[in-house]
Amino acid sequence: MQMETDMQDQNRFDVVIVGAGPVGLTLALALTRSARGIVVALVDRRPLSVPRDNRASAIAAGVRRMFEALDVWSAMQTEAQSITAMRITDSGQGDISRPLFLSFDGDVAPGEAFAHMTPNRVSVQALMDALGQQASIIAPAEVSGYACDGDLAQLSLADGRVLRAPLLVATDGAQSALRGMAGIGVTGHDYGQTGLVATIVHALPHEGIAYEHFRPAGPFASLPLPGNRSSLVWTERSAAAQHYLGLDPVALAAEIEAAMGATLGAVTLEDQLMGFPLRLQIARSFVAPRLALVGDAAHVVHPISGQGLNLGLKDVAALAEVVIEAIRLGLDHGSDDVLAHYERWRRLDIASMAAMTDGLNRLFSNDVAPVRALRDLGLGLVNRASPVKSALIQSAAGISSGGPRLLSGLPL
Repeated sequence: MQMETDMQDQNRFDVVIVGAGPVGLTLALALTRSARGIVVALVDRRPLSVPRDNRASAIAAGVRRMFEALDVWSAMQTEAQSITAMRITDSGQGDISRPLFLSFDGDVAPGEAFAHMTPNRVSVQALMDALGQQASIIAPAEVSGYACDGDLAQLSLADGRVLRAPLLVATDGAQSALRGMAGIGVTGHDYGQTGLVATIVHALPHEGIAYEHFRPAGPFASLPLPGNRSSLVWTERSAAAQHYLGLDPVALAAEIEAAMGATLGAVTLEDQLMGFPLRLQIARSFVAPRLALVGDAAHVVHPISGQGLNLGLKDVAALAEVVIEAIRLGLDHGSDDVLAHYERWRRLDIASMAAMTDGLNRLFSNDVAPVRALRDLGLGLVNRASPVKSALIQSAAGISSGGPRLLSGLPL
């Protein structure tokens, strides 16, 4: 009987997070850094490791402030590249010219760029190092079941263990197993597009400028990395994407140069082109009894604005704040009231971003001349309206009044 009690104590936590990607790691760090003595478990079906590829993500200013508050940004910054400006162009199929319709320059605050491109391997390594032994890492481990038993949730693992906690958090991606076990459905649609990503080396310096060129099949963006390197995020119709994925590196580089309009000169590929299907997907609920969905488990949006990871990290800031506040007040941090607060805080922001990215993709992913004329006129008007541009920059930077404290760089 004593052995059984000891086993139950070993498998009892304050919070269990399923999914050890950047979002799950950040949540574990935020909780353990903010509440003394909190017991957190981080579960993943794969061994915890640093990505081996060269992929990078845009880290918005608000999220960077959160990383500063968690004391990990200095480690990430070693290989980060600030985005000092953005240039947006538009053209039809086969057009040679790349007319500039909208540009963003300047900082969200003096000396503070609105975003940084940061290699995923660097971000994950910094988060793992900072987390250290503060959380129990249970990986590799397959989740086999979820149940709610009064004041505790139960997470069953395939090896027979049952983890118990007042709160479970699903950060296990767009195909979240935990979301499915909780019976939470999703709404959305496929775009019929594929996102193509690669790291390129180019002859000309980017000078910290991000370029987004709208083409009939979707946006083609190059985002600056340290040196004469950029992260390519290229949207194509799915049938055409298969053609590009099958090209040899020399032929593919020629296609990329043509699509970029020689903006950065001759191009070579640093790694293999990869593709992933694009869709809009929003969970019908972000919570269930003693369960919160965070990141891609809750929402997937079009990469047209580079906000996917940032949305997930904003979820982290909101959930960590409501959980820590409940713990400090002696309340049940996995209760329906606490989780409802989290959902209300995030629902409008996510719905707004989903609507914006979906609308932009529909507006720009076509070659209808009257539509092109109207959208280019609209871009030109925005380009001349400084207050509108400033508001757009603040939104893209993830900075707003009344948001979670971590996004303002304030500790919990």
